[in-house]
Amino acid sequence: MGLSTLQPPTKINLKGIVIFLLSWSFFVLIPIAGLLLWSFLTMENFRPVWDLSLQAYREVFASGRWEVTARTLGIASLVTLLEIVLALPFALWLSKGTKNMGLKITVLAALTIPFFLSLSARTIVWRALLGLHGPVNYALMATGVIDGPLDWLLFSQFSVILGLIGPYFPTMVFPLYLSINLIDDEMLAASTDLGATPGFTFWHVILPLAFPGLGAGIIFTFVPMIGDSVVPTLLGGGHVILLSASVESLLRILNYSVAAALSVVMLSIMVGVILVVSLVSTKIITSKSSALPEVTP
Repeated sequence: MGLSTLQPPTKINLKGIVIFLLSWSFFVLIPIAGLLLWSFLTMENFRPVWDLSLQAYREVFASGRWEVTARTLGIASLVTLLEIVLALPFALWLSKGTKNMGLKITVLAALTIPFFLSLSARTIVWRALLGLHGPVNYALMATGVIDGPLDWLLFSQFSVILGLIGPYFPTMVFPLYLSINLIDDEMLAASTDLGATPGFTFWHVILPLAFPGLGAGIIFTFVPMIGDSVVPTLLGGGHVILLSASVESLLRILNYSVAAALSVVMLSIMVGVILVVSLVSTKIITSKSSALPEVTP
């Protein structure tokens, strides 16, 4: 078959669309609808009562789980901000700072290696490093920085935040790298030729053009971090309770309605973050596109 015989489709494949919609409904929409229905039920003697009410949502906020929600959002927001600060210059260097293709491939391959390892195995290492008798405390005491071991290095919010940075670093780097890599080098050279400083070029050329990747990185980092249960469990030591642990505790005591209500709250937060990031990204891209001068032949 020659290339000339390959023609783009001229008709809409209705069968494929129907199969996709049915699959999407079965695997996504129906479970979400069931979760939403469970959140409006109540439990009596470990059995659901088919009487719709808002009792489960009232229990979520009356039981103090709103504090867990606020703590989860605070930690996820802080880690996402740290990921942006770390990943943005790294992605800029990887895409524009180095021209060695072999080095780029090596670094990109190294960023994918953690995906082939268990998150539990990668996280448990921090317990040995940050423990009272670990190398971090030993090095600080050996250099005279501290007199005794620091107990807050492990099983604290600090250890949870530190443990979350590594697993979600690639999810922030990859979208930023792709966006920055698509920026034409001639545009950056033109900015320099016109007398712009590197800082001006970064803020007014690179960052606006890389914002779609930044928005995708925020979604891929912040949203799954809300439901992460491995890192808070292993590095929090029961002292840092986040939403995932709260849902698991409700499921263990068979309180399915409140667990469903808390899961709906988590899902609503995730959808809200996605919508806000998408709207902001669209607005920035539209404003930058409209600000460009029209080129007439």
